[in-house]
Amino acid sequence: MIKAVIFDMDGVLTETSHQHFLAWNRLAEELGYILPLEVKDAVRGISRLASLDIVLKAVNADKRFTESEKLVLAEIKNIYYIESIKRFTAEDLSGGARELLELLKENGLKIALASASKNSKFLLRAMEIKQYFDIVVDPAVIQKGKPAPDIFLKAAELLNIAPEDCIGIEDAYAGIESIQRAGMTALGVGDAAVLSNCSIVFDNLQGVYSYFVRLFRE
Repeated sequence: MIKAVIFDMDGVLTETSHQHFLAWNRLAEELGYILPLEVKDAVRGISRLASLDIVLKAVNADKRFTESEKLVLAEIKNIYYIESIKRFTAEDLSGGARELLELLKENGLKIALASASKNSKFLLRAMEIKQYFDIVVDPAVIQKGKPAPDIFLKAAELLNIAPEDCIGIEDAYAGIESIQRAGMTALGVGDAAVLSNCSIVFDNLQGVYSYFVRLFRE
């Protein structure tokens, strides 16, 4: 029996993937590199430091920096990213998101956020949807990022709901794997070819909304 829905942020509730890529690209250019476009999808749904490793490997610079230098680079990228999302409002919320959140609440489901982004609380407030969420997992307390199941298991723990009674919603391959490894039902949002590890994929949140409408009628 489904009792909770656990959302990812980037690419699900709002489309910030482009902002992330622009921030990484700005950092790469300052270091003297040109970042391949395919990095945009490669860094979806994973932590900042894990993303940095992908970025540096993409430009053959993974051996150039020490671990302490990488921490500085990751923070610089975050500064660039925050600059780009400061103007976010409710208009930047994904189509169908508010209607979906209201539907879940009306039917008594708990709602959680399990995002690798450390800026998620800011975005929830900026897009005026913070009130729908029962808990927001702090990624700083998670030892292993996606595709490990830790962040989704932490969400279930904080909600006091068994993982098998949760649905996770993700737009990234690593995120879908994280949900599945946590023992939850996974719903994908985006390109079915990219989310090849997910059996239920929707083009957008309107499709997810219709899925839950049918589920509640059964």
